[in-house]
Amino acid sequence: MKRCSRDARAERRRPGVSISIKTKLGTLVVVSVFITTGLLLVALRTSTEVRFITVFSVIATLLITQFFAHGLTAPLDEMNTVAKGISHGDYTRRVRGAGRRDELGDLASTINRMADDLEAVDRHRKELVANVSHELRTPIAALRAVLENVVDGVSAADPETMRTALTQTERLGRLVETLLDLSRLDNGVVPLRARRFEVWPYLSGVLKEANLAGAQRRLASGSGHHTRTDVHLHLDVSPPELTAFADTERLHQVVANLIDNAVKHSPPHGRVTVRARRGPLAESLDLEVVDEGPGIPEQERRQVFERFNRGEVVFPHGKGSDGGTGLGLAIARWAVDLHGGRIGVAESARGCRILVTLPGIPAQRS
Repeated sequence: MKRCSRDARAERRRPGVSISIKTKLGTLVVVSVFITTGLLLVALRTSTEVRFITVFSVIATLLITQFFAHGLTAPLDEMNTVAKGISHGDYTRRVRGAGRRDELGDLASTINRMADDLEAVDRHRKELVANVSHELRTPIAALRAVLENVVDGVSAADPETMRTALTQTERLGRLVETLLDLSRLDNGVVPLRARRFEVWPYLSGVLKEANLAGAQRRLASGSGHHTRTDVHLHLDVSPPELTAFADTERLHQVVANLIDNAVKHSPPHGRVTVRARRGPLAESLDLEVVDEGPGIPEQERRQVFERFNRGEVVFPHGKGSDGGTGLGLAIARWAVDLHGGRIGVAESARGCRILVTLPGIPAQRS
């Protein structure tokens, strides 16, 4: 965000040595003492009455104190105003003076960062409500249309009509299940049941499930998952006896969502490759999912794992795809984070290549 970058630049401009408020107050006391002492010396040398010197000393001290006090209290008043605005839901205001070289400057920077974070959370909350409403409205409207046609006698309650209604109901169920998964992940209530497993048979089963699921959903549109059968899924595991240490249920979410995303963005009769290699640590795993689609622009690679981010491609998704909910890659990222691993978009000469690194057996268990 622009405000964040401005705060960062302000912090970089600060010199390494800061002047604390205690130092400023001590300086105020020393200056006041010097002024009073100087005026007393002038009075002794010029035979000026002490009462006049006292009045001048008091006035000079008050003026200097007022000058220092204004510099200390003005930022506090502004912080109080901004904090009240934040408490009432106004996250647009920021505290000036983040470049000060004292505790008030640090406090101003902290308040500005807090306001930036709250503004981002509020924006994401609004986007969440809007996107979830949109995702729920589409299958509900389709399901309502099917049921109204049956009730009005426009169409018969034959297996094909009921299959269409079932498809929309399943889409609602999948969306709710995905949102519940995100909620559990956010609240930290999802346990990680990691174990050692053989990679080849495990990934082979995941790919078979993806092929079967796509074939079963082929007759329905708008299911939120790919319905394509023209994309070839290829598995490459080396060495064949490769083993890894991870939660297979959570890893299934990662691989299934990455395959689904890759198939959606593949060209007609394209190829999606799932590649697994041994990582640098014991039982660690390097996993890649590569497609032949348009790829992801470099400026969007960090945002593709955000919730409800569907990305922007050069041409529409493949046949039988509605673009999904934008939650699949977010689920994959959270599942990888649970393992303490990394996920990201890697460089690729063609298409998109997503790299997943799982750390394997923790050090304390080895």
